[in-house]
Amino acid sequence: MSACVPARAVDSDRTERAHPPHSPPARPPRPRLAGADLSASIAVFLIALPLSLGIALATGAPLQAGLVAAAVGGIVVGRIGGSPLQVSGPAAGLTVVTADLIQQYGWRTTCAITVLAGIAQLGLGCLRVARGALAVSPAIVHGMLAGIGVTIAVAQLHIVLGGTPQSSVPDNLLALPAQLANLHPAALSVSLLTLALLLLWPRLPGRAGRVLRMVPAALVAVAGATAVASAAGLVLPKVDLPSWRNHALAGLPEGPVLGLAAAVLTTTLVCSVQSLLGAVAVDKLVSGRPGPGHVGRSDLDRELLGQGTANIVSGSLGGLPVAGVAVRSSANVKAGAVSRNSTMLHGVLVVIAALLMVPLLELIPLASLAALVMAVGIQMVSLHHIRTVTRHREVLVYAATTLGVVSLGVLEGVALGIAVAVGVALHRLTRTRITHAEQEGVHHVHVRGQLTFLAVPRLSRALHLVPQGADVVVELDGSFMDHAAYETLQDWQSTHTARGGTVEITGRRAGVRIAEPAALVSGHPSDGIEETDASDAGCRCRPWTAWRNHQCERPRPLPGDVPRPDGTGGRRRADGTDGAVEGEPEPADTGGHELIRGISAFQRHTAPLVRGELARLAREGQRPAQLFLTCADSRVVTSMITASGPGDLFVVRNVGNLVPPPGTESGDDSVAAAIEYAVEVLAVRSITVCGHSGCGAMQALLGTEPDGARTPLRRWLRHGRPSLERTGDGSGPPPRLAGRAPADAVEQLCLTNVVQQLEHLRAHEPVARALKDGALELHGMYFHVGEAQAYLLTERKEESVFDRVRSADLAR
Repeated sequence: MSACVPARAVDSDRTERAHPPHSPPARPPRPRLAGADLSASIAVFLIALPLSLGIALATGAPLQAGLVAAAVGGIVVGRIGGSPLQVSGPAAGLTVVTADLIQQYGWRTTCAITVLAGIAQLGLGCLRVARGALAVSPAIVHGMLAGIGVTIAVAQLHIVLGGTPQSSVPDNLLALPAQLANLHPAALSVSLLTLALLLLWPRLPGRAGRVLRMVPAALVAVAGATAVASAAGLVLPKVDLPSWRNHALAGLPEGPVLGLAAAVLTTTLVCSVQSLLGAVAVDKLVSGRPGPGHVGRSDLDRELLGQGTANIVSGSLGGLPVAGVAVRSSANVKAGAVSRNSTMLHGVLVVIAALLMVPLLELIPLASLAALVMAVGIQMVSLHHIRTVTRHREVLVYAATTLGVVSLGVLEGVALGIAVAVGVALHRLTRTRITHAEQEGVHHVHVRGQLTFLAVPRLSRALHLVPQGADVVVELDGSFMDHAAYETLQDWQSTHTARGGTVEITGRRAGVRIAEPAALVSGHPSDGIEETDASDAGCRCRPWTAWRNHQCERPRPLPGDVPRPDGTGGRRRADGTDGAVEGEPEPADTGGHELIRGISAFQRHTAPLVRGELARLAREGQRPAQLFLTCADSRVVTSMITASGPGDLFVVRNVGNLVPPPGTESGDDSVAAAIEYAVEVLAVRSITVCGHSGCGAMQALLGTEPDGARTPLRRWLRHGRPSLERTGDGSGPPPRLAGRAPADAVEQLCLTNVVQQLEHLRAHEPVARALKDGALELHGMYFHVGEAQAYLLTERKEESVFDRVRSADLAR
């Protein structure tokens, strides 16, 4: 079966057949430019051109510097960067940093600082620390971008009104009343027209609107304002592009060493963090894009090397600092780009425009570019980010970083945000609640939160409230315990048990116990410790409530309980009543009570962990990559055996994992409807048919006569008769399981059924069409319940074999 997943041995066999040992190596394919890359590059170029000029204007740099950075970012980073679809160039997030450098050191020294920052980025890339940059709290990053956005918007507001911006946000705010009293009507009108077009163009209704919206709003806004200003004969400051012969290049850095070092550090930090976060965002956009994926995940260390090289080249040629740009990158992905060719071609188009379109560019009013950049700055203050940090109680870090960047500067604001983040983390670490209560003669000490040396005094006070010789339950409800807290608890436990008391230490979650105090987890009876929750320490299955009820939360024996005489593992209480049998609920907890208990456990333990991801899926809709068709057997837990989560699998379950062939008169089109929806609407990239051992449907097929009673179950199971006939007629060798023959007739039919249902699947028109286009793969899978082992179907010399899935398969 060509559509099934190949094993390593099959890969080597196919490689030898495709390239015999004595045949000459195949020539590498010639590079080709896909049509999607060409159209995407044009769309990105139309966005990048006005934005590059506007960002250069906002920084006070020569306007050509924006074009240089856009061209270098597109060509250099596009060629050697680690995120093929991320578009780099002059970024709004670097505007404030660059403007401060130009004002303090001059343009030539700013170019030299850009070169040094590029060298620093190369060093970070060689050290392979790119992933470490992502450890910065998102609240700090978003707060930094919001502060930069506010600074940009306030500064560009003066140009929109026809004036000149000041050097800082406080100065700009103080000068704003005077600027409003002396506004320039022509500049204001052009700016308002630009903002109106920028706001209304993406909202054009109807079919014509969908066609017109293909032209970027930024280009329409600037071009429209320019055309109106030229037609009306308005006298306004316009773009001035001096001859390239007079373009200023980088010079030797001049200034205090510490100041230059801080400038290089700031530029490196902002460029690197913004580019790495942008690469991660692009990966999410690509993975969520419908259709088969063409681009792998970003190599963040290589992306740092590409960004560093681009900054060295851009600074040497007199360009602005380069970083990944979110607006252009998202436009590149949404336009359908499939390779780095689109990014590189956009850079080539910027070079052509800079050389041949100078007369047209010099018609653009500066007020229009200022309005465009001001809108970009306002968009950097994201309401979505504010809601997110508020929900995660990080709003104080966000606000401190934003205010610090606005009032002090980027580096100072980030440092303030880091300090506040550390303070918040320490505050949370000290918020440990320790309570003591007595219930029916048993003392309960409940520790909720992280148990560190800061909480030791409160822990000691609570423990000393316990009388000598009493029975004690210490419940640890947290995820960390340091050595000081451990020694305090251990010393008290030793003293208390030596005086005749008993100590039971429990934890609500796996991982609450550190490795060192093993005695606290599995103590010996001589230590006075009753181990009642040891199975919870190894529980890794919290979402499956029933499993957890069996394995992770066994009922605790009460004082006076004795083992039941029938040997079922339950407990008989001192009053003669039976306690819960291990693995079974109490008699009163059957039916709806068990369901309510499971829902309650989900809301307490699992919902807080998945709420953020489910909220994202609710906003963005489902985009699963796989259709997983399996049996309704309760022992086959799809999310567990595939380690998948919400939004990963589109699951169809029925008795016997059957796929009725097209045109079958079964009275049930649910499977065909699910296949059509998954392939044509959700655009899944693979379909898996998963059988399992001990399947009751296969046993029923083997044990009944062809003319059995026409019950709904019998009518459904007749879709499995082709599998039974395939097993009985001996056409071809039967499927094998990891190289061995099936253990019995039931297992043989279970394996054959997977092969047969894949053939039925291919007969469905949506599947056949997707297979022909190369947009879909089919997989066969077998899950052995007793072994807890998954097997994948492969083909070896015209024989179907289910191979064991091992950890080493990840390297294939």
